[in-house]
Amino acid sequence: MEQLGITFEVIDPGDVGETISGDPEDAVRRNALSKALKVLEGVGEGLVVGADTVVVLDERILGKPSCPSEAMDMLGALRGSVHRVLTGLAVVEAGSGRVETDVVETRVQMLEFSDEDLEAYVATGEPLGKAGGYAIQGLGAVLVEEVRGCFYNVVGLPLSRLNTLLKEFGVHALDKCP
Repeated sequence: MEQLGITFEVIDPGDVGETISGDPEDAVRRNALSKALKVLEGVGEGLVVGADTVVVLDERILGKPSCPSEAMDMLGALRGSVHRVLTGLAVVEAGSGRVETDVVETRVQMLEFSDEDLEAYVATGEPLGKAGGYAIQGLGAVLVEEVRGCFYNVVGLPLSRLNTLLKEFGVHALDKCP
């Protein structure tokens, strides 16, 4: 949001009971909307943006590993394959309750990395708590061969699609440019 030059405040929605089962596109859309609606409860005016990102391999949603062995399993499954990164976006207007949602998909080709590289990466601790067990904006970048689609989606917030949704509410990042 800073990159777009839009003033914002981060508000943690708390536990909204994220769904990581069923149709992946529906799951991220529902999760993003649940987060936005939870935050909306304490907001009197403006727009609330909710987002949720998951990694999907063979229609199976991979969560966020909580321990090194889970990270090893996830990254081992991703090795040498193409997976999808899905981000659900929801924009809700306080007052009117108007809602716009969307889902962005990016395909990521992982390298056929060695067991030694896998172990070394997991040992950094970076994979823990990251969807699919890697952070492309960090050391995880060395495990990625190709990104097809929005890079910012893989980082977690697809800025171009978010801008498109915000324009539906009269907010356009480029309006601030000289």
